[in-house]
Amino acid sequence: MVDEFVLHRIGTGGAASILSDYSAVLQGPEEQEFLRKLFLKPFASVGRTHEFAERDGQANALQALCRKAADGKELVGVSRAIAKLLIDVANEHEARTGDLFVTRFTGVELGSAAHGALGILKFDDKEVFIESRAEDEALAMQLKRGLGSRKPDQALLVLFTPGEPTLLVIDDRPQDPFWQQAFIGLRPKRDTVNSTRNMLDMTRSFITQQLPQDYEIPKADQIDLLNRSVQYFKENTEYDRGSFAREVFQNEEVAGSFERFGDRYQEERAVDLDERFAISADAVKRQARVFKSVLKLDKDFHIYIHGDRNKIERGVDESGRKFYKIYYEQEL
Repeated sequence: MVDEFVLHRIGTGGAASILSDYSAVLQGPEEQEFLRKLFLKPFASVGRTHEFAERDGQANALQALCRKAADGKELVGVSRAIAKLLIDVANEHEARTGDLFVTRFTGVELGSAAHGALGILKFDDKEVFIESRAEDEALAMQLKRGLGSRKPDQALLVLFTPGEPTLLVIDDRPQDPFWQQAFIGLRPKRDTVNSTRNMLDMTRSFITQQLPQDYEIPKADQIDLLNRSVQYFKENTEYDRGSFAREVFQNEEVAGSFERFGDRYQEERAVDLDERFAISADAVKRQARVFKSVLKLDKDFHIYIHGDRNKIERGVDESGRKFYKIYYEQEL
């Protein structure tokens, strides 16, 4: 639920900033549905979690302000302090002028738990829409600019989870240090979401990139390994790298290659690959989408493989043409 929000105008490059001294509370069902779509829906596709980081050994200023909001401090004062912090950073990094919303939520779900949260969303542009109204038995129309379906250019959702807050971040210019480093100051959080995502990313890289270099493996077998990998994560609540390698690859030599690749991947990518961790079902659901199960044959056929690899045979006929033979029980 959106409890209340404050709107500020962040001016940069000589443009004036305007800091509001009041908050808005809209509790009607239609208003709440719109506000959740505007303020919360953009975070639904965020797949990584972060946490606040110290700055050169100093306390994180934004983290301290968010903690005040979590402690129930009056939102207007907290939001004005956040806006002033952002104005200073934005001017240093030549960021664009825009509208800043600071929003307090209750009951925001992450995994299977609900938490209080604080949203900080910056919109640099507005969208054009048509407003129509009836006037003296006629319809009048007017073009206006505002916010509706447009996503924020930069945004931060601070979920007040047990221990350290969990951060979800949106940034349309991730290569620019303005939002993530200069304003927020963050680092990846070592939790089940990132552990699951990192391991799935590494596994996909091993199967699609390293394994074909080490062994002559048909594309259909690669897809089968990808499917089995995802299935392991869907069917288990705990990940164990050793049991995963044995169950998915079913070959000690390949399992050993997987272990060595994981060690290199962890060092080269500077990510944490835990040997054991609780699996995040939400992370699996998001990552499963990029585990391609499509077998592309020339430009003529695409075969989607989701099940039993033993029902597909690969061969070459007498004239040298390659073929796949597919067995099935019924057409659906």
